Amino acid sequence: MARYLPVIIVALLTIYCVVEVAQAPTYAVRRMPRWLWATAIICLPLVGAVCWLLLGRPNAESLGKRKRRGHPKAPDDDVDFLRGL
Repeated sequence: MARYLPVIIVALLTIYCVVEVAQAPTYAVRRMPRWLWATAIICLPLVGAVCWLLLGRPNAESLGKRKRRGHPKAPDDDVDFLRGL
């Protein structure tokens, strides 16, 4: 069992990284496009996964740059709605 442990760990790390690449927002992925990261992780399991975790993974700053919509307004706060009354 001990000799299979490194293979199992690399396989789990590869699966984790591929799923994380697939779920990462396109605008937040760093250095390379998502498809290239997925290809690197699958073709170079340990090296690609470690590079993704260190270099390509979205950080908190890149996730915060997304333009967010404003909260919905109540009808009495919406000037356009009140104008139409």
